[in-house]
Amino acid sequence: MRFFALATDYDNTLATDGQVADSTWAALERLRASGRHAILVSGRELDDLLAICPRIELFSRVVAENGGVLYCPADGARRLLAPAPPENFAAELRRRAPNAFSVSQTLVATMNPHEHVALDVIRDLGLELRIIFNGDAVMIVAPGVSKASGLSAALADLELSPLNVAGIGDAENDHALLDACGLAAAVANALPALKKHADIVTGGVAGAGVAELIDALIADDLRSTADASPRNRIVLGPRFDAPDSEPLSLPVYGSVVLLVGESGCGKSTATAGLLERLAGAGCQMCIVDPEGDYDNDDATFVLGDASNAPSIEEAMQLLRRPARPAIALNLLRVPPSDRPVFCANLLLQVQRLRTRTGRPHWLVFEEAHHVFPAQWAGANQAIPEALETALAVTVSPEQLSPVLLQQVGTVLAMGDDAHAALQRFAAASGREPPASSGDGAQLAKGDALLWRVGAAAPPQLVRLEPGRKERRRHRRKYAEGLLIPERSFYFRGEHNALNLRAHNLVLFVEIAEGVDAATWQFHRQRGDYSRWFEQQIGDADLADEARGIEQDSALDAAQSLARIRAAIHARYTQPENPSLPAVLTGSPQSRDEPDARQSDADPRP
Repeated sequence: MRFFALATDYDNTLATDGQVADSTWAALERLRASGRHAILVSGRELDDLLAICPRIELFSRVVAENGGVLYCPADGARRLLAPAPPENFAAELRRRAPNAFSVSQTLVATMNPHEHVALDVIRDLGLELRIIFNGDAVMIVAPGVSKASGLSAALADLELSPLNVAGIGDAENDHALLDACGLAAAVANALPALKKHADIVTGGVAGAGVAELIDALIADDLRSTADASPRNRIVLGPRFDAPDSEPLSLPVYGSVVLLVGESGCGKSTATAGLLERLAGAGCQMCIVDPEGDYDNDDATFVLGDASNAPSIEEAMQLLRRPARPAIALNLLRVPPSDRPVFCANLLLQVQRLRTRTGRPHWLVFEEAHHVFPAQWAGANQAIPEALETALAVTVSPEQLSPVLLQQVGTVLAMGDDAHAALQRFAAASGREPPASSGDGAQLAKGDALLWRVGAAAPPQLVRLEPGRKERRRHRRKYAEGLLIPERSFYFRGEHNALNLRAHNLVLFVEIAEGVDAATWQFHRQRGDYSRWFEQQIGDADLADEARGIEQDSALDAAQSLARIRAAIHARYTQPENPSLPAVLTGSPQSRDEPDARQSDADPRP
């Protein structure tokens, strides 16, 4: 389910002349029976609402006084969300216009044309107050107080996100309410400006229109209407062949996307830009991060690091808070063989939360082959029948479980083999391959082939919109993390006499200092060090410097090792990581602490 609540205005929306029709009450009963919440959001004073609304218990929360008061009908609790009107303001209004103003707990109300008196008093007293119109009614409230702020408080109580709410209203003060919701509706009798602002306008007036919207919600969760709304679409970028046309986009809800491409094709930048736009649209994300690419920032809270596995229980506690934009689970400390089961246990908890709240809105699986490997026997039980909304990022589609691939509805293929990747996806998922899309044409870095799986139209070339800020490479994982076997470095020597695995840069330097000169030189002459830095570590600058060292014939084994170690140290000892092992600095201290690191190393490929 997508929409878990309906937020409705009262006067001239739910009610006509202050009264709600029996047919409208019946519609609200159907809404509640469907498992959804009804939230009443009104400019009226709370006691006034309680007096004229006989079935207030049908609402999970009531927002009164245009966002100033929150009421819970189940237990009668009320909470002020705004300060009381300034005493000098109320007193001066009564002096200048006796009986024209009503002062409640959080607002002052009057009727047109007395707002001019309020404006004069506000100016004369030097106050910062806000005037809101609702037809002929006028409300004066504190700055920042609106139906949207009141709805936000109600949703926090219910652990719901505004994206999972449909809002409906009729007048000027409902603009903020509709702006705050995932879908905006206006009743047929609404002001023209509000109708223009809405995603949908009902055929019925007032309560009949609300009942109409409720029945549409129950019928199909308003899917087609919501998906067509610009507020419910995420821009991917302009079409390469028509840059001035409407940008290509994805629905915020119901998209299972596969982003595929080899290292260095711009996948990470594309992912960062997409997630940035999802966060900007109000989406909450749960990110599974096997390689520790995410840092704590204003948008992302990271659980786990190179030394500690993340806690699923802690992740769920954070995800229950709708305002938390993204939770990333760093799996560096989870052994590769345990990652699929860890992800399965996480998904079980996430699906329960989604069933109750619709959140997290997006599941993001970085390096998805770590958690959904192609040969994983448990995939059928672990992967939900409907992921609903997810992004999986990987190097090659055939590395992923077919159970996951069969749910993918959109593929973004990047890099030189993008066309071939689409064909491999189709084969691995049992789908018909896409129509020809100019096979052989090379894609620039940051471009992608967009294929709507099953569509008759050929894939489209899109220039993916980058993010406003570049995600910094999380380097600590390469220094201390637990890279999977296929991304590790192996010191084997000329005759394969050795099989020493370095699953991070600390162990690479440590093992390099212990191998004989012939083994070091063997890999150096083959360019193995620069190749590993470039292809697996993903550091082109380090690879370039290492390549120059490898090719410098004036250096012997010890000198070239010292130079490469210094290059690693310069890039991977960062001020924010003061505890980075001293082995990268060449300090003698590093010789005293080998045991803990060796216990993590697996010498087998």
